[in-house]
Amino acid sequence: MRRAAALVAIPMLAAVAVAGCGSSSSSSSASAGSNGAVTATGNFGAAPKVTIPAENAAAALYTKTLIQGTGAPLTTSESLLGNFVLYDWSGTTHKLLGSTFSSGMPTLFAGPLLPGLEKALIGQKAGSRVLAVIPPKDAFGAQGNSQIGVGGKDTLVFVIDMIQEYSNTSGVSGAQTSNGGFGLPTVTAAPGKAPTVLIPSTAPPKTLQVKTLIKGAGSKITKGQYLVVQYTGINWRTKKPFDSSWTRGQPFPTAIGVGQVIKGWDSGLVGQTVGSRVLLVIPPALGYGKTGSAQAGIKGTDTLVFVVDILSATGA
Repeated sequence: MRRAAALVAIPMLAAVAVAGCGSSSSSSSASAGSNGAVTATGNFGAAPKVTIPAENAAAALYTKTLIQGTGAPLTTSESLLGNFVLYDWSGTTHKLLGSTFSSGMPTLFAGPLLPGLEKALIGQKAGSRVLAVIPPKDAFGAQGNSQIGVGGKDTLVFVIDMIQEYSNTSGVSGAQTSNGGFGLPTVTAAPGKAPTVLIPSTAPPKTLQVKTLIKGAGSKITKGQYLVVQYTGINWRTKKPFDSSWTRGQPFPTAIGVGQVIKGWDSGLVGQTVGSRVLLVIPPALGYGKTGSAQAGIKGTDTLVFVVDILSATGA
């Protein structure tokens, strides 16, 4: 659905093929060696001050809850919106790899995670700040990750603020005031499931159509905010879905109004409210343009239909 793959802080966080399992664990400072000497101070929501000793990292995973949240514990069937800083610890030196605190945009931890991250986060409560010192065997392994500058012997140091959790089957609730129709697609949905979209046999509209099906009671979305949504995309010509966050089993995060997604999303979602379900009928010029998207089976003349559930909006 993206116009182009946007680099969101550290894109490889959720790209590990095999996820770890088990509940959150924490090694004691005594057994963790130098890893237990890593410290992070500061308030939740603000960039932490991280101290890493000038010595070699130990081989054991070390995790610690620095601030205890009061929300529900994170489960393996949920995604996590969080802020983080990430350091690469190599030998007796370290370097900052990335920080969402400085960008003002959190990230969504979803899908398969680095094994050490999963062990550190699962079971932790929303509102917590978690330190995770992750050796290579629980991170990228002996191959490292050259894309972000991590060597095969490097240890990762994360400090993560756990902002909000989402069930991977989360959708918006509330009374549906419209199901579309009258020349637009007709939308029906059951809680926790992708909506069913019936495309009419008539020709599609030539201009962008935006229809609020459920009016959310949250704040109004502004340009530059970071959204977490569920969505289904249907090709008007084929009347078949071509993309769906519901099918992937995790919500979709993106900045809005700043060109990270197709123009129809940027135009149609800014001004909506959090908690809304929105029907978008997007002409080619505001979708993938004359080139279309061969990978998704979209021609340059295809009109696209999206049903978007807006779960949250942060930043800006």
